[in-house]
Amino acid sequence: MTAIILAAGYATRLYPLTINRPKALLPINDKPIIDYIVDEIETIDEIKDIIVISNHKFADNFFEWQKSIKSTKNITVLDDGTTTEETRRGAIGDILFAIEEMNIDDEILVIAGDNFFTYKLKDYNDYYRKTDKDCVCVKKFENRELLKQFGVAVLNNEGKVLEIEEKPQNPKGDTVVYATYMYKKDTVPMFRQYIEEGNKPDAPGYFLEWLYKRKDVYAYTFEGECYDIGTPESYKSVCEEFGSNSSKD
Repeated sequence: MTAIILAAGYATRLYPLTINRPKALLPINDKPIIDYIVDEIETIDEIKDIIVISNHKFADNFFEWQKSIKSTKNITVLDDGTTTEETRRGAIGDILFAIEEMNIDDEILVIAGDNFFTYKLKDYNDYYRKTDKDCVCVKKFENRELLKQFGVAVLNNEGKVLEIEEKPQNPKGDTVVYATYMYKKDTVPMFRQYIEEGNKPDAPGYFLEWLYKRKDVYAYTFEGECYDIGTPESYKSVCEEFGSNSSKD
């Protein structure tokens, strides 16, 4: 399995924190967000390679980070060549870029580089191995207004995805989809098909919304939290919760 960490966004909603530093390298408790992700990837023996996709603006930041990170995995930083919010490839475009640049012919773990979570990635991988199907991680939400900000899934009793909708105005379910996906080897070529059909290259959830109509997809309901760090306020809140004053940097 190859892990792909999506870190090519420009995080303009987090300005001024991310004017000169990518969101994935913002510290929580004096440790970059991406380091927590790598630590969790370390627990999965099947993963041998980690690909971090950056835009061109922040590529040097990640090359410097790469020199300091300690990992038993082979880490590659991939510059997607974009320089502005307007020219970005989008998350799905970046996944396809990584697949083709690195000639990936393997299972993949795709995870957003700004995901800060407290569940165990190994438990998710165990579920993926057990179901032997494409998987996404999810959690139930009670706040229906918050549901409108996420991808929302409807599941059957076995955890199979019956329906997914990105940011629905009238959510049909109460299960939020998070940007951590495990895809089978035979799903990887379908990213090219998705793009060639003219579908949206942006949020990674759009691919899942397309995929479940073509293949079985199962959902891992995690215990713990997964924080969506999108604004200075949400970043500050997470830093305070985890005992850091890093948001004051």
